[in-house]
Amino acid sequence: MRYLLLILALLAAPLAAQQVPQSAAQMQLSFVPLVKQAAPAVVNIYAKIMSAPQRTPLQSDPFFERFFQDPFSEKPRVQNSLGSGVILSEEGIIVSNYHVVGMATDIRVVLNDRREFSARVLLSDADADLAILKIDAPESLPFLPLRKSDEVEVGELTLAIGNPFGVGQTVSSGIVSGLARSGAAGNGGLGYFIQTDAPINPGNSGGALIDIEGRLIGVNTSILTRSGGSNGIGFAIPADLVAAFIAQARSGAAQFERPWAGINGQPVDADMAAPLGLDRPGGIIVSGLHAVSPFLSAGLAVGDVIVSVDGQLVNTPAEMIYRMSVAGSGQTVQVARLRDGQSAEIEVALIGAPDDPPRAQLVLGEQSMLPGLTIARVNPALISEMNLPLEATGVVVVDAGPLTPRVGLGTGDIILSVNGVEITHPDEVATVLGGQVRRVQMLIQRGDRRISLRFRV
Repeated sequence: MRYLLLILALLAAPLAAQQVPQSAAQMQLSFVPLVKQAAPAVVNIYAKIMSAPQRTPLQSDPFFERFFQDPFSEKPRVQNSLGSGVILSEEGIIVSNYHVVGMATDIRVVLNDRREFSARVLLSDADADLAILKIDAPESLPFLPLRKSDEVEVGELTLAIGNPFGVGQTVSSGIVSGLARSGAAGNGGLGYFIQTDAPINPGNSGGALIDIEGRLIGVNTSILTRSGGSNGIGFAIPADLVAAFIAQARSGAAQFERPWAGINGQPVDADMAAPLGLDRPGGIIVSGLHAVSPFLSAGLAVGDVIVSVDGQLVNTPAEMIYRMSVAGSGQTVQVARLRDGQSAEIEVALIGAPDDPPRAQLVLGEQSMLPGLTIARVNPALISEMNLPLEATGVVVVDAGPLTPRVGLGTGDIILSVNGVEITHPDEVATVLGGQVRRVQMLIQRGDRRISLRFRV
């Protein structure tokens, strides 16, 4: 009888006077009021990306390049990218995915009312797959408020709003089907996601995942699929990380500064839990610490188990980095550690990866045996940027250049010695390769392997 009276009351009220549903019973009747409220803040994004022409190794060879003089193959190609975005402020701050707009040269934003604006990227980050855009509109724009991510619970009703397949704005419904999904969206374990069964398809990227009060809980980023279509497992970047990006974009940051841990670690599994004094699997065991790691300075040691950050349990390195990123560089976090069965709280000051010692980046000139090779001295900033081993030292290849792939050298390789000379600075490489010698023996480190290269130029 109560539901019948509620239905009659809603039918009797003018549509404009209907409010956002406030209960599960109301939500079962219709999503219309919620969509009317939220949809104007979700936009379609059309981007053009200029891609460099693909060159074969023979095209980079001084002898063979004359046989590949095709003027059409040398022209950059234009690729069109289609996605979605969410307006998060009345002055036109928009969030989308890096893979939609990060490399774009021309970005057009189409509002729900079909108005179009040119957009510019304020801040973007490939690892987080987030980009913050700005459009200049003559009046205030509708926008979605952000919801605290730690309040979101499995089982909550959600709506996904976006522009799948370019057919126009659509809405799909579902629930939050999982939390703390790290590395599940196919980006190498760098992400931390909210999982939903609301259908998400290509073109939904950058769109909104909202709760029943019209608040943004996440930015849709990817799906888990074998067919290319939605199988009911979609992933969204939590709103707390979006808030951190907006804060840095407003401060004028040119790139997102992610706090640096300077730690190697792995999740504690069932076999490791009991010997470490845990009654169940959980946390991260520390297997390595950089000499200038802020965690080392705070008193952490190899063999310790990191249990939580700011009171939130962490079970993977991606979860810990997410908690640090939400807090932000320049802040402090409370870290719960376990050592020899004893727990303790330590305060860790969050910093960016130090660019010290100076990287002294150098591009070898035409007189060198390997012209165009770009090298730099390894420091914590480069370790973070290039995902190098934590203990890496010496000189790293930043860009292999046109000739070096022919001799087996690649970006990310660490040069340990050249012709028996131990390498600690880029100038030493330039000196050895700039002489009259034509035979080279080079010892490099690639990942956890050491490789000896022998070649003549």
